Amino acid sequence: MKGYIHSIESFGAVDGPGIRFVVFLQGCPLRCVYCHNPDTWEVGKGTKTDADQLIEQFMKNESFYSKGGITVTGGEPLLQIDFVTELFMKAKEKGIHTCVDTSGITFNPEDTRKYDLLIKYVDLVLLDVKHIDGEKHKAIAGADNNNILAFAKYLEKKNIPVWIRHVVIKGITDKKEDLYELGKFVGGLKNVRAIEVLPYHSMGETKYETLGIPYPLKGTKLLTDEEYQNARKYITEGYKNEHKISRF
Repeated sequence: MKGYIHSIESFGAVDGPGIRFVVFLQGCPLRCVYCHNPDTWEVGKGTKTDADQLIEQFMKNESFYSKGGITVTGGEPLLQIDFVTELFMKAKEKGIHTCVDTSGITFNPEDTRKYDLLIKYVDLVLLDVKHIDGEKHKAIAGADNNNILAFAKYLEKKNIPVWIRHVVIKGITDKKEDLYELGKFVGGLKNVRAIEVLPYHSMGETKYETLGIPYPLKGTKLLTDEEYQNARKYITEGYKNEHKISRF
C-alpha cells in the first residue's frame, strides 16, 4: 500500500512525547483560517511511499527515538486511514510508540470499522478541537464539529489516551464562554492525558503568499501573555468543574 507523503521531520519535539519521527500526509478536507500548512490541502499529491520505507527510515536513527516514536500528521492523516493503519501495525511489530495528530473530521460514528482496526495500533491521539461551538467551528474550518466531538467520545469509550489541542485566536476563539464550554467537554472525558492551549501565530502567512492564496487572518493581532493566560484559566475552570461532576 502506498501513502501520499507531503514531508518528513526526522527530529520532531512537539508532536507527542519524546523525539518523534513525524510523517506529514498530504490532503485535508478542512480549510481552517489559521492553517499554516496550506500546501498539504490538495488530495492525491505528494510523494508516494510505502510503510516499509518509512519504518526503514525510522530504524536508521532508532537510538534517537528511545523515548519517542512515530507521529503521523498532515494535512488530515486519517484521509489515508488504511495507510496509517498499515504503518502503525508495522511500527508496533517493532515496539515503536505510535501517535496520530488528527482533527477527527473524517470519523463516521455510523461506521467505525476502519477506526476499530486503526486503534489497535495507536498509543496516543493528538486531537485538534478547533472550536466547541458547531456553527463557529464551521465558520473557521469549513465544517461543523459533530464528527470531531463524536470521535472524542469514541476514543474515550475505547480508552485510547488523548492529548487535546486548541488554538486560541484573538477575537475568534478566545471568548470566555466558549473556552469554558470546551473545558467542560474535555473535563467529561476520562481518557484525556493533557490539554495543549496553543496561541495563534502568523508564521504560515508567507506560504499563502508563495501559493498565491489570500491569507484569511491577515492583520490579526497576536495574543498578549495576559490574554493567553486568561484563555488557559477559562478552559481550566470548565475542566475542573465538569471533572468533579463526572466523577460522581
